[in-house]
Amino acid sequence: MLEKIDTIQQFDELMKTEGTFYLLKHSLTCPISHAAYKEYEKFAGSKQEIPTYYLAVQDSRPLSNEIAERFEVKHESPQAILFYEGKALWNASHWKITNRSLADAATEK
Repeated sequence: MLEKIDTIQQFDELMKTEGTFYLLKHSLTCPISHAAYKEYEKFAGSKQEIPTYYLAVQDSRPLSNEIAERFEVKHESPQAILFYEGKALWNASHWKITNRSLADAATEK
């Protein structure tokens, strides 16, 4: 199941409570982002053990920028990031966000 987060405080809480999770930076106006979101939805709905969250870049610009700065991951949209033990372990953007790439990243941690 996908859960939307909007604030730095919500993200910080995830960092404290979730050992591993995915986050998708999603643009509400970009067709490529829409396609990536659909792939992310497929992944989230396939009984994966890793929690999945997303943010809408237009609604959560401060959070999106904070993540890019804190983890030194250049901002892109769409962008999927796998967080593991407080670090940004893996990320992909645009057409590289697929159900398969998300599943593969999860098994490589």
